[in-house]
Amino acid sequence: MIGNDKQTRREALKNMGKIAAGALVVTSFPTITSCKNNEVNDSSIMPVGGEFKMMELKYAENRLEPIISSQTISFHYGKHLQTYVNNLNKALPESGLQNLSLQEVVKKASGGLFNNAGQVLNHMLYFSQFSDSRIKEMPDGTMLDAINKQFGSYEAFQNEYVSKGASLFGSGWVWLSSDNNNNLVISQEANAGNPVTSDLKPLLTFDVWEHAYYLDYQNRRQDYLSELWKIVDWTVISTRFLSK
Repeated sequence: MIGNDKQTRREALKNMGKIAAGALVVTSFPTITSCKNNEVNDSSIMPVGGEFKMMELKYAENRLEPIISSQTISFHYGKHLQTYVNNLNKALPESGLQNLSLQEVVKKASGGLFNNAGQVLNHMLYFSQFSDSRIKEMPDGTMLDAINKQFGSYEAFQNEYVSKGASLFGSGWVWLSSDNNNNLVISQEANAGNPVTSDLKPLLTFDVWEHAYYLDYQNRRQDYLSELWKIVDWTVISTRFLSK
């Protein structure tokens, strides 16, 4: 539990449903709708009936515990992501981008539309990369070969990735991506940033906004980053890497 000296921050976190997302704010959250295009490793996420839909989690809210608590999933997925989806759909009709894939919207948008579209894409990639099975603890095959080639070892890759996530100032994301030559890149992205804006293919991401970890880890961001490896589904990451 967060201590009493963190009362103000705790209350702010509990009020997640009223956050401002970019330039738009909504304070109600409709029932989550299943999204058929739940796989988000390419640019094919398209609006359905003129709107982007909430992705469907492939695990129950409590199945990532103790790494990520059900309370955090409830707020982070059920309220934060839903808010970004709602705000994105409100902004689309006036944007001229309503018939594009989500990645294309992120590449072309600016301002509040970019903030919401970026956060929808970021969170879809984030939540779909975890598994409650905890079977494969590290990559293998082509994915492991690429990591070893780029970083020297899996352990060296993990250390650099966690270091960049822990040292990112303020809110944002740390990413593993690949370029057109399948070279791997670790990058920091502030706020709603996504590597697709730099023509990179996002493979793995850890969310370092406080709402992603504060209820479980308080200010111990590095502990949170170190624990997430235990629930990464490397089959998903490898599929993203090998996709055209």
